[in-house]
Amino acid sequence: MKKKKIYHVDDVVPLQMLIPLALQHTFAMFGASVLVPILFGINPGIVLLMNGIGTLLFIFITKKKAPAYLGSSFAFLAPGLAIIQSQGFEYAQGAFVAIGLIGCLLAYIIYKFGTSWIDVVLPPAAMGSVVALIGFELAKNTVSGGSIGANLMTDTVTINDWIVFLVTLSTAILGSIMFKGFFSTIPILIAIIVGYILAFALGQVDIRPVLEANLFTMPKFQLAKFSPEAILAMLPVILVIASEHISHQVVTSNIIGKDLITDPGLHRSIFADNFSTALSGLVGGVPTTTYGENIGVMAITGVYSVQVIAGAAIVSILMAFIGPLSALIATIPGNVIGGVTFLLYGMIGSSGIRLLVDQKVDYSKSENLILTSVIFIAGLSGLSISFGSITLSGMVLSSVVAVVLSFVLFLINKADLNNQD
Repeated sequence: MKKKKIYHVDDVVPLQMLIPLALQHTFAMFGASVLVPILFGINPGIVLLMNGIGTLLFIFITKKKAPAYLGSSFAFLAPGLAIIQSQGFEYAQGAFVAIGLIGCLLAYIIYKFGTSWIDVVLPPAAMGSVVALIGFELAKNTVSGGSIGANLMTDTVTINDWIVFLVTLSTAILGSIMFKGFFSTIPILIAIIVGYILAFALGQVDIRPVLEANLFTMPKFQLAKFSPEAILAMLPVILVIASEHISHQVVTSNIIGKDLITDPGLHRSIFADNFSTALSGLVGGVPTTTYGENIGVMAITGVYSVQVIAGAAIVSILMAFIGPLSALIATIPGNVIGGVTFLLYGMIGSSGIRLLVDQKVDYSKSENLILTSVIFIAGLSGLSISFGSITLSGMVLSSVVAVVLSFVLFLINKADLNNQD
């Protein structure tokens, strides 16, 4: 049987393939990426623009060696909403800028002192667990998409909602396994198109926003304002975005078969990620992060070319200025988005489990078993810890727990207090 063709990081993709492959990445990130500005109460146009610019900067700074799409970060949601409620969005922007600059400082520290500390604060048992948890926590968004998605867990859902959801998911699954040739590289795009056509036929698509949209639109720019209180409230997020970024780079490395932590180097990728966040926050956007949805697309399709990622970034920039284009993508029903993310988020969770397997984590050792157990329960139990205006829960809490607990266990081993040695 002919194997699926792999497009490596530096491969040039023919134009007739580049456009649909880029659109596939755009569709995969769109739902989650515009949900963040919707929750913050701002226009998504500036976010789409800064996501695209941030992605192009990331590709340039990492010397075209690290395929990653930068979308809107969910890690900043809880403290960001608290700051917006008390001081306004401009001060949340200032906190975004400050955290981004601190992340750039972290990149310099990594450049000077290397990456050996990663095994201390995020050993394989913790790293794999955090990665898996990213997918597991995002899973609820497949059936509860807020303003852009149908909630398939409520009593108001019709049989048509379930039909569209299941047909979209089935197309993505079967296409990933059965499609050949070029079609094997775009199963997610095909699944979205199939789901959209079915949803349109069932009367679930309203195209009036596309017809009524202005041909050209201008994103809303506004400068950040700064306050010490807002920055302090946002400060714990640095642990989350650092662990999330490292986890994403490790997973992507496993998928593409190259060690991105070494080349182009973690210092480059984490600088690019945080510089994008600072730049976006400065002019009115939201923080950015490497996106799990797009990592999932690469894992399924075997297309790792940064040229494709750059193409998706250009599409995102165009959407910020071309009203009908962004309006068209925004009409994709939530049950269609849910159908593809059901698979993509699962791929992220599976990548975390794969990392545990590939690293041969020994669960006969109590410290590994404890790390994975506590991280999972901290993230999935619904536990929430508050310090003034700071609230830690879900992936945020589990990432902090992973770093702190890993360091404590390291100190115990250093002091030769481990009863298994």
